[in-house]
Amino acid sequence: TVEKFFGKKSNATVNPDEVVAIGAAVQAGVLQGEVKDVLLLDVTPLSLGIETLGGVMTKLIDRNTTIPTSKSQVFSTAADSQTSVEIHVLQGEREFARDNKTLGRFILDGIPPAPRGMPQVEVAFDIDANGILNVKATDKATNKAQHITITASSGLSKDEVAKMQKEAEIHAAEDKQKRELVDMKNVAESTVYQTEKILKDQGDKVPADVKKTVEEKLEDVKKVKDGDDTAAIKNALDALQQAAMKIGEAMYKQSAPGGQSASGQSADESASGGGADEPIKGDYEEVKK
Repeated sequence: TVEKFFGKKSNATVNPDEVVAIGAAVQAGVLQGEVKDVLLLDVTPLSLGIETLGGVMTKLIDRNTTIPTSKSQVFSTAADSQTSVEIHVLQGEREFARDNKTLGRFILDGIPPAPRGMPQVEVAFDIDANGILNVKATDKATNKAQHITITASSGLSKDEVAKMQKEAEIHAAEDKQKRELVDMKNVAESTVYQTEKILKDQGDKVPADVKKTVEEKLEDVKKVKDGDDTAAIKNALDALQQAAMKIGEAMYKQSAPGGQSASGQSADESASGGGADEPIKGDYEEVKK
């Protein structure tokens, strides 16, 4: 019976139709700003996010966030010349996409080919007061966008929510360890890519001894980055980053007055072809924060 299920005595003195109508009227009044002495709060029962590199779930809206709410974050491509991305929308508390509930998927294509990490795709989550989720992905270079709408009815029951929360607690330590490994692999992959690009673009400006050390550390990272030893990847990565810093130091010294170029020639002589007082020009790029 209803009384047994809720553990409370039922009240037969109210008209069910009137209760629903009054509740809807109060909700409408709150949303319109006409009712100010009644505060209706609803929250997201589980976190919401998308799948990102390595099969992990990147959360955009955390569990127990009051709705309506919205949140956006900028992501990028994981491969060179990638012209499309799949947005895999997830609900849950686990660290990996496979362990959470899929709410929907859609593809944003037409992204101009570019080196990995350069395109900017903004993913926006918006939940209205009725619990309806709208997810939109926009390529910031072309303003091309795709979206998906997920109704509240497509979510989970209270029992399913409780089960997923319990499973997240049980596997928290294990998931954290696996997530740290994936994150470290992603950093290693990105660092290898960036370092190889610098050596390719600026290798002729780097002293031979510095270049050799960086190449050796680069190979060390490549040997361990696909393994399962987080500490080994971190140690090799730290060594590579320390070696790579020498590239910047060497290039700054070369650009300074009286500095030595990779060939051993002074920077002033290299820039002017002699000893004339001419300004030294150098390449630079804006650092985006």
